[in-house]
Order: sequence, then structure tokens, then C-alpha cells
Amino acid sequence: RFGDFLGDIALTGGRFSYPLGMMIAKSYIAPNVALIGDAAHGVHPIAGQGLNAGLRDVAALIQVLSEAKQRGEDFASQPVLARYQLWRRFDATALAVATDGFNRLFSNDNPILRLGRDLGMGMLNAMPKVRRGILREAAGLTGDLPDLMRE
Repeated sequence: RFGDFLGDIALTGGRFSYPLGMMIAKSYIAPNVALIGDAAHGVHPIAGQGLNAGLRDVAALIQVLSEAKQRGEDFASQPVLARYQLWRRFDATALAVATDGFNRLFSNDNPILRLGRDLGMGMLNAMPKVRRGILREAAGLTGDLPDLMRE
């Protein structure tokens, strides 16, 4: 059951699964359209960063559209939407590549990779400033942040 208001839930077809992995749209924009979040870029959930990246997309798009409106520009025009894509594409692609790499590094039992990741994690734990910097980057608190996301 799904609460008292929806009644019984029944499986009406086969079960499906989709592999988790990296996906990056060829373009984030089209005439009068801007892709954000998982529609623009899918990242492996290993680092839990998909929502954060989507929120950065939303904040960046709001800022680009607001600035365009203040200037009297057609905020759905290709040049305006291209500013959003230019702003977000590199960051989102870097995140997708990094999470894909982390997934590959931590999801196998190759003895050489296991030794390398154990040594790397040990070194990272011994360097608190570097560790804090990586955590700030992973949390989306660095780089060219939209105004809505500044501390």
C-alpha cells in the first residue's frame, strides 16, 4: 500500500534496471530550452553530487536569465542561453568525469589499484588542508559560483 489515499500498488510489468554511470548531453541548450540537472548531466551517485550540481545549474540559469532581462535581452535567445551553457558545462563535465573515476577506482579488487587508493587515502588523511580543499570543491563551494550560492 502507498498510504491510505492511493490504495494497493501492484507490479504490472517486468522489472528493469539501468546501469549507473556518466552521461553528458551534447548540448545543454536548444532554441528556447535549457537543460539542467540530470537532464544535462548524469553522474554516478558514489559521491552524492548530482543534486548539488543540479542546484548550481538552477542558480546559474536564474542569474543568466535575470541579467539578460535587466539588459533588455531576449532571455530565451541562443546567445543568452549559450552563456549558461558556457558557465556550467566545464564544471558539470569535470564532476561527471571525477565521479566516474572514483567509481572505477573504488569498485574493483585489482591489488595494484587497491594499494594505490589505500596509500592515497592515507596521504590525504595526513594532509588536513588538502583534505579540506577537496571537500570544499566536492561540496561546490569553490569556483565561479552563481550569486545565489555564495556564502
